[in-house]
Amino acid sequence: MSRQTTLSDGAQRTLTECADAAERADTLTTERGLLDRAQQHAADVAAEHFPDLPVEAIEWEISTQRQRSAGATKYDPATGEMTISLAWDAFEQHGWEQFSSTVRHELIHAWQYHEFGKADHGRTFARWTDALDTSQYCERFTSPNWWVICDGCGGKLARYRRSKLVKQPEQYSCGDCGGSLRVEEVTE
Repeated sequence: MSRQTTLSDGAQRTLTECADAAERADTLTTERGLLDRAQQHAADVAAEHFPDLPVEAIEWEISTQRQRSAGATKYDPATGEMTISLAWDAFEQHGWEQFSSTVRHELIHAWQYHEFGKADHGRTFARWTDALDTSQYCERFTSPNWWVICDGCGGKLARYRRSKLVKQPEQYSCGDCGGSLRVEEVTE
């Protein structure tokens, strides 16, 4: 028989339950399992930091197509509906411990939409990153297909799709220095 010790007066989960959840997180093998873990994590974080956010009303989905970001929060201002989409590939690359930061990152965006009707990575977002142990931007988890490189300042932009910029870089200039751009295809 295991002993159960309550985490704190405000916490509903016991240490045993938290340890069980952490063990399950390390062995997540299905999209449903990842969604369940992400939703539970978001509910725990929201209860502590965003108590007015109706986290139970947020729709969740797993994307096997997402390449540029580990997560995204979509908001419909007409209905107030929110959907958080998480990239399976990012989870597989980084594991739950690092990927849980993506869940917290997207939760900040959900809170921004709930409070302000818009979301960004500006000052309001930045003030939550330390408290939620997350970052303003996520790490790349897939290699881009092309790099757009500025000949003036050497700046680089990752591109995953064959966009107008990739097809016709000569029609664009660097936003930082005004230099001309060229494209290098990634060959692995």
